[in-house]
Amino acid sequence: MTVWINTGKPKESDVSNWNDEVIEEFRANRGKVSGRFQGRDLLLLHTKGAKTGADRVNPLAYVRDGERLIVIAAKGGAPTNPDWYHNLVANPTISVEVGTEKFEALAEVTAEPERSRLYAKLVTVMPGFADYLKKTTRQIPVIVLKPVK
Repeated sequence: MTVWINTGKPKESDVSNWNDEVIEEFRANRGKVSGRFQGRDLLLLHTKGAKTGADRVNPLAYVRDGERLIVIAAKGGAPTNPDWYHNLVANPTISVEVGTEKFEALAEVTAEPERSRLYAKLVTVMPGFADYLKKTTRQIPVIVLKPVK
């Protein structure tokens, strides 16, 4: 697994390689990974590219809110939203892998006050996500993934 040394902004290819390694480990270990996400709930988000229509997969930390899964488009507190966020806004019917289960879901960007409530819930599980709010002036989107039955 790649270990980031703080030498500035990682190259896009480095992030892609890191994601690929996490995805491979996730699938090999029934949804469990080592490194910074060890012991955390992690899912694989499958989206269609907003411009290309290409299939994309991104590992994301999440929390449950009843039957819903909650993710944030933090991008480490960067000034812009991650690409996967734009993909699911353009194509909100997505699929999700949790452990060994894969299912279809509908993604919905939350509005206030639910956005703040759900972000706070995520921070209680992963306190480091509070730091992302300090690094950016943008409002970090909170997305609800509702399984389609």
